[in-house]
Amino acid sequence: MEKLKFETLVKHQDISDFLDKIEHHSGVRLPIEYVKRSKVVGAFLHDQLVATYMLVTSPGYRSMLFVPDAVKDKNGFFSQDSFDMLEVNGLWISPALKTPYLQMCVWAKLIKDIFLCKRKYVLLMRSKRNRSMEKFLGMANPELLYEGEPLPMAGEKTHEVIQVSRATRWSIVANTPKYALEFYRRMKRAEQYSRHHLPENA
Repeated sequence: MEKLKFETLVKHQDISDFLDKIEHHSGVRLPIEYVKRSKVVGAFLHDQLVATYMLVTSPGYRSMLFVPDAVKDKNGFFSQDSFDMLEVNGLWISPALKTPYLQMCVWAKLIKDIFLCKRKYVLLMRSKRNRSMEKFLGMANPELLYEGEPLPMAGEKTHEVIQVSRATRWSIVANTPKYALEFYRRMKRAEQYSRHHLPENA
């Protein structure tokens, strides 16, 4: 059975490849300084980068910076201690990961890393183009904090519409049955696809 190899990306070329992947799939290039102060994880299959995510554990979270002040003033969550938070960013899963098993290996590693960070809150931001984050949000079931145009940042190309949500470290772990159900559903779809696409002389 094929096996993914996970690595924390620190080399300049690896970080550059990560930034290129995220820009290609999201349309936005993350600032290099922001990435450097984060934990960037890459998943490799046959020495090819096939999935990425980054965990940001120090204040200055991009998801928070994009939310208008008027929204922050109305929601008490934004007054919480920023050091009790972490942000998930740069989530990308290649279509090359065709099997449900390999896909779920990425989700499992991400959930484990979130839990080990020991932050109370988990910030999640998604644009319409990020299908990987959409799938994760569907399983994590977070609370929506803001949806709309992002607060513009000088000199930066940003998304047209974003969703900013928050979950807790424990709620993500508590949703493990959802991840298991999603895995089961994907396995069934894969089996059905295989049955309907068998060679005629099989």
